[in-house]
Amino acid sequence: MVFIGLFVTVLLFGPAGAETSNKAGVRIGPSGLELPRFASLKADRVNVRQGPGRDHAIKWVFKKAGLPVEILNEYDNWRQVRASDGTEGWVYKRLLSARRTALIMPWEKNPVIVTLHAGPSPSKRVIAKLESGVLANILSCDGTWCHVTVADYKGWVRQDRLWGVYQNEKIK
Repeated sequence: MVFIGLFVTVLLFGPAGAETSNKAGVRIGPSGLELPRFASLKADRVNVRQGPGRDHAIKWVFKKAGLPVEILNEYDNWRQVRASDGTEGWVYKRLLSARRTALIMPWEKNPVIVTLHAGPSPSKRVIAKLESGVLANILSCDGTWCHVTVADYKGWVRQDRLWGVYQNEKIK
């Protein structure tokens, strides 16, 4: 009888550390953080593996710290990530940072120019012109515009021009 009670408890509540959902239907991973979510790479060299563990083969290697990745899933100390080109694999969690970064329109195969403005409006002065693929640090987003830094420039870029932030997402 005890076995059945324990079995029912596991069926109703899931195993310890399992993914859950909150009242808004947002997925919550074993870490207590939302899934999916964006993060960035801490190191200049990050191995991406086929599965969650060092015993899984390396699929490819990221070679630039600060690149944004989307965390899709969690298993123990491993995070399943998606790169801006859509490829997926597993990364050890200590190689990831909660610092938010974004790439300027990485989906564009030919160079595209995106303007960085002095304020969150296309009518504000243009501070710089950014080429697709450029890495930006996100300071904040209001759901339409993001306040970013790129090299020595600080300004605003339209949120839909960035990979590393969700549509309508607000970041403070």
